[in-house]
Amino acid sequence: MKFIVVAALFAAYLICLNVMSRAIAKFGNRKSVSIYRIEYIRKTLKMGLTTLFVIVLFLLLGIEYSQLTVFLSSVFAVIGVALFAQWSILSNMTASLIIFFFFPYRVGDQVRVVDKDDDISGCIEEISLFHVLIRREGELITYPNNLILQKAVIKNPRPVADAAPASGDYEI
Repeated sequence: MKFIVVAALFAAYLICLNVMSRAIAKFGNRKSVSIYRIEYIRKTLKMGLTTLFVIVLFLLLGIEYSQLTVFLSSVFAVIGVALFAQWSILSNMTASLIIFFFFPYRVGDQVRVVDKDDDISGCIEEISLFHVLIRREGELITYPNNLILQKAVIKNPRPVADAAPASGDYEI
């Protein structure tokens, strides 16, 4: 009986992965997001979904809830202590997910990050799992994802030559 339950759970896991991957790819293509960025998000959400299904599997196999919570709290305590000095890594990964779904700027946009200490302006070259790469006059600025969500970002208009479609066909 347990074999059937495990097989059904595994099948549900594979179906959920497939649906999630397709939804992320469709969303990314609709927003013209880089394929590398779509893969970052897909891998990150796959880790979360895998963790959820492992927990459900343990519960379905008869491991008591109290045993599972003691085990998970011990694991999370060890991970928390290990990552305490690196909290910004988790913050940047979370910010990366937010940027993927809700950030109004894309690769190729001219932006200026409002920062009182430095002028951070240029063209967005890449949005990765931990940072945004902004090219400014030959320099490549690496700006952390969690900071770009905390600062105001101004999108500079495109040059007039880039604003109109190249073929002469205008969108209606």
